Amino acid sequence: MARDAVGYALGALNRLASSDFLDRVGIRKFIERLAYTLTKTGFRLITTTARTFKATQKLDKPARLTAPGQTTGLFDLNVTEEQQMIRDSVKSFATEVLRERAEAADAAHKTDDEVIDQALELGLNFFAVPESLGGAASERSAVTNLLIAEDLAYGDMGQAVAILAPMGVANALTSWGTAEQQSKYLPAFADEKPPRATIAITEPHPLFDPCQLKTTARKDGNEYVLNGTKALVPLAAEAELFLVAAATDDGPAVFIIEGGTDGLSCGEDNGMGIRASGQRPLLLEDVRVPAANRLGNSDFDYHQFVDLGTLAWCGMAIGACQGVLDYVIPYCNERKAFGEPISHRQAVAFIIADMAIELDGMRMLVYRAASRAEQGKSFQREAHLARTFVKDKAMQIGTDGVQLLGGHGFTHEYPVERWYRDLRAIGVVFGGLHI
Repeated sequence: MARDAVGYALGALNRLASSDFLDRVGIRKFIERLAYTLTKTGFRLITTTARTFKATQKLDKPARLTAPGQTTGLFDLNVTEEQQMIRDSVKSFATEVLRERAEAADAAHKTDDEVIDQALELGLNFFAVPESLGGAASERSAVTNLLIAEDLAYGDMGQAVAILAPMGVANALTSWGTAEQQSKYLPAFADEKPPRATIAITEPHPLFDPCQLKTTARKDGNEYVLNGTKALVPLAAEAELFLVAAATDDGPAVFIIEGGTDGLSCGEDNGMGIRASGQRPLLLEDVRVPAANRLGNSDFDYHQFVDLGTLAWCGMAIGACQGVLDYVIPYCNERKAFGEPISHRQAVAFIIADMAIELDGMRMLVYRAASRAEQGKSFQREAHLARTFVKDKAMQIGTDGVQLLGGHGFTHEYPVERWYRDLRAIGVVFGGLHI
């Protein structure tokens, strides 16, 4: 309805502008400025208010997950039997469902509800909620979550973001939520129909730094008042729950905001990639939240919160890059020029070899960081190295994929142009996910 209202308004203004009435009354400049403002600002939608969150049980203390009991402290790239079973089912879903729907979801700027429902049948949301709150998680599983992100993005990165965003919120609440916050919000994520939820960190500013936020949270009695704009927020128009990062007097913090809160709305400014995630700007205008909705207590680590989100994006980049590599190899072996496959040309063969080498390098750095995070060790350095390497090499792999297909790589008929656009997000996006 919001889109129609703005469309009608612009149509009426355009018809009015074609008459000489505006000149007679001297308000043409005002009307033109109004039309420009409407066009520039775009549509603004009120966020979803489909659910009321209530505490289902009283917790004496927060439910935290511990490191896996079998960990040796060594960096081990082998996956467990349970992890392999999860990967097999997720990979099958990604290739048979997500990849088939990818082009349509990208064009619609939304992941279909049927796809979300099929993803829920995998039971992934249960791995983010502790057993004591109705979930299936008994230990910290950063590596498992990373592998899930990688395999989903192998099918389609945009839809993967839409599926993983609610899990990211649940993981953050499990890691840092207070007993009150967990009892109120986490049980819903173990329901048959868990809430749509998302994390909002990125802001529309050049050289954005997640530790230098322009969105502010001012303390006012027993409440915080938030003002600012977030960019590229997945599920912004659909989410029932948001984790929003904002600057406070004592440093960056994250706030739990329910959809439909007064002053909370989203704009219409879709990005060039990850369109199926439904990402939009999130606008906060004097949004009031209880002080109790500030995520965590003294144990909250904002840097770790950002770094875990960074690793989730890196995992998805690996999955998408693997998709590119697996696509271009048979293409170049089958595509002939001058009587032979183009893969026989050294220039082509070397590009493909470099793609494979860089992809393995990305995996090593990202898995290393996730492994340390799972064991409860410091991983800030490893996460920074992983993101620095991945954002450069993933975008290069996306570019090379388009280049290897030549003119075909520039058309919607082939998926590499979409993968290229999706992989560009790695260099600019923070938040939205959390492993």
